[in-house]
Amino acid sequence: MTVAPRRIVVLGGSGFVGRALCARLAAAGHDLVVPTRSRERARHLILLPTVDVVETDIHDPARLGALVRGADAVVNLVGILNPSGRDSFERAHQGLARGVVAACRAGGVPRLLHMSALNADPAGPSAYLKSKGEAEAIVAASPLAWTVFRPSVIFGEHDHFLNLFARLAHALPVLALPAVDAKFQPVWVGDVVTAFERALGLPDTAGERYELCGPTVYTLRELVRFAAETSGAVRPIVPLGGALATLQAFVLEHLPGRLMSRDDLKSMTLDNVCGCPFPAILGIAPSSLEALAPAWLAPESKRDRYDAMRVRASVSR
Repeated sequence: MTVAPRRIVVLGGSGFVGRALCARLAAAGHDLVVPTRSRERARHLILLPTVDVVETDIHDPARLGALVRGADAVVNLVGILNPSGRDSFERAHQGLARGVVAACRAGGVPRLLHMSALNADPAGPSAYLKSKGEAEAIVAASPLAWTVFRPSVIFGEHDHFLNLFARLAHALPVLALPAVDAKFQPVWVGDVVTAFERALGLPDTAGERYELCGPTVYTLRELVRFAAETSGAVRPIVPLGGALATLQAFVLEHLPGRLMSRDDLKSMTLDNVCGCPFPAILGIAPSSLEALAPAWLAPESKRDRYDAMRVRASVSR
C-alpha cells in the first residue's frame, strides 16, 4: 500500500515502537519530525535521511503547537507504565492527549493516530488503565480524523518484555512470579508498525479503535518459561499469590528499574487478550512469537542454526 509522502510528527519516536515506526515511515519517503527531551536518546534516528530530531518539551503548549503546525498527521506513541518524578500518568497520558488535540486543531493537522492499550478504560482496575482510557476518550471526543490502536503487550528485538524475562532468568536461580495465570496475547512490533503505516493511507480507519493481538494466548508462566528456555537458562518458576505478590511488587516498585508495581498487579487482574481477530481492514496476518523471538533471544550458536532453518524453509516453498 503506497501513501504519498507526508510530513508526520511522531511523538514518542525514540522509544521501542517509535524507532521501528520511524524507520518504516522514513523508508517510505515521509518527512518525519521527532521531538525528544534529549537528542542523545534519539541518536539512532538522527542518521535516517528524512527524520528531523528536535530537542524540545512536548508538554509546553506553545512548543508543541509550533512543532505540529502544518503537518499532515501526528502520531502519539507516548506512554509510561509507571509514574516517575514529573512523569505522572495524568501528565503523560491525559495531559498530553489534551495538548495534542488542541495543537492539531490550532495547527490545521487533520489526522491523529493514537497509541492506547488493551483494556484501557476510565473505570479500569489500575491507575495505568484508567489514565489510558481517559486519554483515549479525549482523542475520541475530538473533531479530528483520529484512529486509536489498543495493543496487547508488544514484543520485538528491543522490547522490555521477553528480553527482561530472559535477563532475569540468567541472573537468578529461581523466578518468583505473581499472577502466573494472567493471560496475554503478545503482538509483534512489526505488525503494530504496519498497522500504523497502513492506517495513514486508509481514510476508513478514521474514527475507529482497533485491538491488536498476536495469534496465540499465553499465561505469564508460559511466556516467562519460553523466554528463559529460548535464551538458554532453564529456571524453576515459583508462583506468588496474595500478600506475597503484593509485597514483592511493593519492593520492586521502589528499586531502580521498577520491574513491577502494585498497579501492574491490578492491571493483570484483567486478561490482556483480544476478543476479536486482527482488524481485516489492515490486511495483516499477525506473526507468532515462536517464529520470531528465537532470532534475538537464543544464544548465538542456536541462533545460527535457527537462521539456517529459516533459510531452508523459505527456499523449499
